[in-house]
Amino acid sequence: MTEQMKKKALIAMSGGVDSSLAAKKMIDRGYECIGCTMKLYERPEDAAEAFGSIADSSIRTEYGKAAGNSDLKESAASRERTCCSLNDVEDARQVAFRLGMKYYVFNFKDDFKEKIIDKFIRCYECGITPNPCIDCNRYMKFEKLYERAVILGCDVIVTGHYAQIEEKEGTYFLKKAADESKDQSYVLYSLTQEQLAHTCFPLGGMNKADVRKEAEESGFVNADKPDSQDICFVPDGDYAKVIETYTGKVPEPGNFVDKSGRVIGPNKGIIHYTIGQRKGLGISAPEPLYVCEIRPQTREVVLGSNDDLMSRELTVADFNWISGSAPAEPFRCKAKIRYRQKEQWAEVTPIGEDRVHITFDDPQRAITAGQAAVLYDGDIVLGGGTIE
Repeated sequence: MTEQMKKKALIAMSGGVDSSLAAKKMIDRGYECIGCTMKLYERPEDAAEAFGSIADSSIRTEYGKAAGNSDLKESAASRERTCCSLNDVEDARQVAFRLGMKYYVFNFKDDFKEKIIDKFIRCYECGITPNPCIDCNRYMKFEKLYERAVILGCDVIVTGHYAQIEEKEGTYFLKKAADESKDQSYVLYSLTQEQLAHTCFPLGGMNKADVRKEAEESGFVNADKPDSQDICFVPDGDYAKVIETYTGKVPEPGNFVDKSGRVIGPNKGIIHYTIGQRKGLGISAPEPLYVCEIRPQTREVVLGSNDDLMSRELTVADFNWISGSAPAEPFRCKAKIRYRQKEQWAEVTPIGEDRVHITFDDPQRAITAGQAAVLYDGDIVLGGGTIE
């Protein structure tokens, strides 16, 4: 393939091993690749380290090349298990340098605050539990980044997600990854036909062990780097503290009540609780108590038994049919209501083009407003939306 004939790919690089190997895979396929990292928010420690990290980035790059990356590998593997730090940017830059790619950092902080953080706060204040990682994929990776790809003349966007895309007779299908233990198709349900046609997931047919092995053989600084696990702007898992920091407000306390409305004790404010929660309630009772309902209007949190959390029916809004249109009649398929859940059989009734009613064969635990419900036909993702 000549230089003029090469297609161009924009690689979303988080600084982790998956997106780094995705870049290499696309180069191996003959694409001209451009690496990029989205700067989504400012961590306090980044502000303190910014000058030093930027000032010596070229030194780190040259040092890593000369020293075989051994010292840098050690530092990368020991970092906290989040993403979006300046260290992550430097790891991505290091890999891009090694692969001979152009590399950019795009400042999307304002968009991220509006689309992800502000929504996150609004949801918790309304007693809803959002999934910001799904929103980040929808609005940042496959909307804002897609716009940049068009500007840069790229044919495809590439990420390190574990999922697969298949095209048949002009229709694109989103499918589960070959390694189901790493499958991320659940968080990608918002993809459209247009986006699928211009997206590549090079790792969809691989398992994680082989990804790390190939990254190690390629000399990548982040081959042994731990996967990020926490929400990037909530690195310690304390959602309430983040909300208080952004809003400058301490939530108003309320009461814990039982199903009959009897007051059991005080709560710290509804942003501290999610459906199904047991720990951290501060309530002593002869039987385990769980959060079964959150009432923002009265600031009440309803507690009950585990059996009280079980239900079969839910309605899903803002539903995206990956095929582009809703089925005309009710149908059976499998569905799941959380990332790590195994899909369960259900009856699905479309309501217009963007809502569905789901009735599971078996009761499901802690169906939670704000989380995603995603439909599957075997390993094909039919679509998904937000639980009302």
